[in-house]
Amino acid sequence: MNRLGVRISRALTGGLAAAAATALLSSCDGTGLPGDAKATGSTAAPATGAGTSPLANPDGTKPGLAPLTSEQDRAAARALIGKVATKGRGPKTGYARDRFGYAWMDSAPGGIPFAHNGCDSRNDLLKRDGEKVRFRAGSDCVVTSMTLQDPYTGKTIEWTKSRATTVQIDHVMPLSYDWQMGASRWTKGKREDIANDPLNLIPVDGPTNGAKSDSGPAAWLPPNKQIRCSYVVRFAQVSLKYDLPVTAADKEMMLEQCRG
Repeated sequence: MNRLGVRISRALTGGLAAAAATALLSSCDGTGLPGDAKATGSTAAPATGAGTSPLANPDGTKPGLAPLTSEQDRAAARALIGKVATKGRGPKTGYARDRFGYAWMDSAPGGIPFAHNGCDSRNDLLKRDGEKVRFRAGSDCVVTSMTLQDPYTGKTIEWTKSRATTVQIDHVMPLSYDWQMGASRWTKGKREDIANDPLNLIPVDGPTNGAKSDSGPAAWLPPNKQIRCSYVVRFAQVSLKYDLPVTAADKEMMLEQCRG
């Protein structure tokens, strides 16, 4: 082979090697492996929502909070919200968190889902909504890490127990709100039920939950607009289950979120 032929042969060989190396790198970082997504953190691209439609999850035992996008679902949502009673918000006098039992108990007395299963309600909810859940050695209850598709922000959160407050359990219908709307007159057992009922509990981004405080829908809604109709449906489901009214302003805002 003359010198020109040798140079051409070497160039072709080098190009094939580079192509092979690129293919190998693609498979190593996970992009070429079916069903094996790259690891993501809280800066991942926002999701519109994950999990189950609240209309298909009336007891709160299924994970997540999926958006309601069809007109049929939104009409059903408005019909549900329409059943919610209204009244003025009463005083906060006498409210304390421990009036609803200690956090997070496994002994709520009213037959709510997950109660008396040997695992506290916080860990029950982390298990319900988490993906890639890992447990403490020797336990099938205490969650030490998981991936959460946070419905309130749309973020993917890689959570570990060492940074526990990055994910908090939100009471959709806040306990202080419950107190002001009638729970102050309940038995302690009924208050323990609503505080630990999975229908009223969603693991979410901690700072976002802190920003909500004890607000109703007229004052606070999830930043993720895609999920707002689902959120107010869940609020209505808790209201109806426990026969607790909402303020007129809250009900109007709830209906507004599920209009076309």
